[in-house]
Amino acid sequence: MGADRDRFSTATRLRALGAQAAERVYRAQGRTVRTPRKGRLTGRAALLALVLCSLVVALAYPTRQYITQRSEITDQREQAEHARAAVERLREQRARWQDPAYVEQQARAHLHFVRPGETGYIMRDGTADVRRPRPHGPADRAWYQNLWDGVDSADRTE
Repeated sequence: MGADRDRFSTATRLRALGAQAAERVYRAQGRTVRTPRKGRLTGRAALLALVLCSLVVALAYPTRQYITQRSEITDQREQAEHARAAVERLREQRARWQDPAYVEQQARAHLHFVRPGETGYIMRDGTADVRRPRPHGPADRAWYQNLWDGVDSADRTE
């Protein structure tokens, strides 16, 4: 029995005696004994909640930065791929310009060059259609031409 007493502190023994005395009093009065309910939030639980909240707050910003940087990396890779495609197109174009036949074709089409002995014609409206151009009606012309023609016709009638 001496070993049992050494195991508990004085405060623990007093609490146990107090609980026993309270049971006797309640039994004597015919009431049921109520055991005190422990609080739902203990000190350890509060400390654990505080640590978890601290971790969430501490890790929120780095996680957001990580996600942002990953999306920026994806955007940079896409831009690099577009740049590679543009470089490839320019290399192909440079190779075409090395061909004399292509250079001649472009000079004829854009600069209207002709070979010696050839006669070049440029149509006024840019087409090579040999039909006679039809007269422009009011719907085919710009609004300011219609306005000016109206002013001219009003001047002629006066």
